[in-house]
Amino acid sequence: MRDPEYAFRAARPEDAAAIEALDASFTTRTVFHVAVTENGFTLQEIPVDPPLHKVFPAEDTEAADDPGTEEDPGTEEGSDSRTFVAAAAADGGLAGFATVGYAAWNRRLVIEDIAVAPAHRGRGIGRALIGRAVAFARERGAVHIWLEVSNVNAPAIHAYRRLGFTLCGLDTALYDGTPSAGEQALYMSMPCR
Repeated sequence: MRDPEYAFRAARPEDAAAIEALDASFTTRTVFHVAVTENGFTLQEIPVDPPLHKVFPAEDTEAADDPGTEEDPGTEEGSDSRTFVAAAAADGGLAGFATVGYAAWNRRLVIEDIAVAPAHRGRGIGRALIGRAVAFARERGAVHIWLEVSNVNAPAIHAYRRLGFTLCGLDTALYDGTPSAGEQALYMSMPCR
């Protein structure tokens, strides 16, 4: 989707602070309950009352670890990482971003982080950022695109499914020892045609 209200581009070093400050919180009226069985697991979407409001804690990483936002090669031609941003045309403010990395050994593009600011949701920004990731994946020769999402982030799970991602795995311990303890990590992928 092309929206004249937004400019999509590779991140620049001056975007680092805005990327770090972007509000990635969400509110949901449903979550996915994970039931682990002897031979796998099942998901059931269940309502939550009151609605769950999730705020992500600040990451415990250096800004230089963000591909394309500091003085690393994230935006250089030939690099296997990129950060794409959506800037509001009116004021240039950051509306969203996606950070991706390509692993040559298994030809997988990983969506490491993606967020759209609450005031800009529902306008196709996430879809356009995923589109940038897909184009980058094709440039690199990826055979599939992969991401991780919490079972409580039902809005994102539904969005990823609409974009063609399917469930491919589960990690029940990924968030142990973090503020998200008790949640489960769902892995989703889609082929890169």
